[in-house]
Amino acid sequence: MAGITPLPRSPRELCCANGRIPISTRAAGTLRHKVRTTDGRMVPVTRPVDRLVRLVADDITQPTGTDPSVGSARRRTRQLVRLAALGAPPAVAAALVPFRGSFPGTDAALLMVVIVVAVAAAGDRLAGALAAVSAGIWFDFFLTKPYERLAISHRADIETTVLLFVVGVIVTELTARGRHHRQVAIEESGHVAQLHSVARMMAEGEDSKVVIARAEQALATLLVLRSCHYDPESTSTRHPAMISQEGDILLAGLRWNWLPGRVDLPIKYQGRGYGRFVLVPTPGVPLPRGHRLVAVALADEVGAVLAGADRPTG
Repeated sequence: MAGITPLPRSPRELCCANGRIPISTRAAGTLRHKVRTTDGRMVPVTRPVDRLVRLVADDITQPTGTDPSVGSARRRTRQLVRLAALGAPPAVAAALVPFRGSFPGTDAALLMVVIVVAVAAAGDRLAGALAAVSAGIWFDFFLTKPYERLAISHRADIETTVLLFVVGVIVTELTARGRHHRQVAIEESGHVAQLHSVARMMAEGEDSKVVIARAEQALATLLVLRSCHYDPESTSTRHPAMISQEGDILLAGLRWNWLPGRVDLPIKYQGRGYGRFVLVPTPGVPLPRGHRLVAVALADEVGAVLAGADRPTG
């Protein structure tokens, strides 16, 4: 078909084009989608579809990477929590003004600590620190003598105010660390699930193309890639960057913490090359070493599958 952009080389490229599944209809044994001509028109094209394309097209329902709307919602939530960190302590302290003559200062300080804990649990380190500072200032202003002045005349009130601030900072740090450890645990659980998914397909004797498609999907999600496709050629002169077996990103003799342009992930088994995954990164996204090691393990599993498919039977 003259003038028409070549069809995608892999189901991953097909399903990730323009960030969504470009499939209009799926009939038995065929896949109908649209491609763009050189003059900008969209032309429907029908091509045969094997089990590989059907599996990936049905499985992928979202574009690779982080949804911008999710990131925007998180930023708004973070900003609201920080505003609450500044506004909640003075509001609570002001509400206690009618009772400050009979309400013990230590009880009021504990109430302010509860606010700091709530803000730290809902926000980040900055929100918790702002809440701790705000709680200390407004506790001093509204609930210690001389009232409504940033001054303290009693030693016990000074100690309570200082402890309120210190406890608030400590609680904030503990909450942030707990949140981080929980996120790491969730990520590691996801990594194990990805490895298990490919290993189970290997054990069930799935076709190598199906395993490769699953690995492409897992790598694109794991490394937050724009795209990922398998290339049967083991070497490349166009993509000098590569991920080593130790999980290092190597380019020009240097180690990188992110993918500097297109990067090759070699596929090997028992020292023999079986092609590579070509990774197209999302700019500016750092890649923890743990993620890179999982990517290497996925490539090794694919190498074992390709080695088995290449081994003569009988």
